[in-house]
Amino acid sequence: MYEVVQVRLREAGKISYFSTGGMKFKVSEYVIVEADRGLDYGQVLGDPEVILDSDIEDPLRKIIRKANPWDMHQIEKNKKKVKEVMETCSKKIRERKLQMKLIDAEFSFDRSKIMFYFTADGRVDFRDLVKDLASAFKTRIELKQIGVRDEAKMLGGFGPCGRALCCATHLKDFEPVTIKMAKEQNLPLNPTKISGLCGRLMCCLSYEHKMYKDLMKGLPQEGEKIKTEKGMGKVMSLNALKREVTVELEDGTFMQVNFGSASKEKYDKEKDKGPRSHA
Repeated sequence: MYEVVQVRLREAGKISYFSTGGMKFKVSEYVIVEADRGLDYGQVLGDPEVILDSDIEDPLRKIIRKANPWDMHQIEKNKKKVKEVMETCSKKIRERKLQMKLIDAEFSFDRSKIMFYFTADGRVDFRDLVKDLASAFKTRIELKQIGVRDEAKMLGGFGPCGRALCCATHLKDFEPVTIKMAKEQNLPLNPTKISGLCGRLMCCLSYEHKMYKDLMKGLPQEGEKIKTEKGMGKVMSLNALKREVTVELEDGTFMQVNFGSASKEKYDKEKDKGPRSHA
């Protein structure tokens, strides 16, 4: 058995489990960890967990120490150096007329490697570019092609809700998002309304889906006829968060019907008195 924590390498690297070695760490704390060659840094994402030997898929690496003031100074120096290497890489891309868009770059903690992230419509042969960059910076170079969702995560920004992007703040991984989730949350199926900055369906449709399904339990469907205290009416719209529906009565007027615990009980009793039918 091992005590481990999830750590995100660098600012946008892979999330992996690392052995704590008996040390205690706080969420969001920076740590120095074992890397492929030398040392790297990362940020703790969660509380300690205990896993079995059989659950370990990759070689389990260790956290060396909490990042000290000198380590943090080194990390900041590396971040400031990124602008310079980005400019050089962009220049080399233009010179070689490669069909790729440079998104970001980052150093490993000990500067033994520089990672460049880019997007492209298809496969790109960047072998000569790697040679150019290795010659310019005298270190290992790694180029990684990423998708549009990863691009949004790296660059950050604000979503339609006015808050910072979920992917750039608290989401650890990208979950599958489907149009069915939007339908079940009673959202307009307009791409401009339910797409994020990346152009894909918003991530919140996925992790909020279960909550909406729970809130929709016991609510009638749009178009369904229900009995209210003012007579029969047709359900025109639903508000899952308020557990409320808008009903058009037979005289053409509208009313709000709340389906909180008390109202739901009343609805269930009235439902037993007669059949519900779709319009």
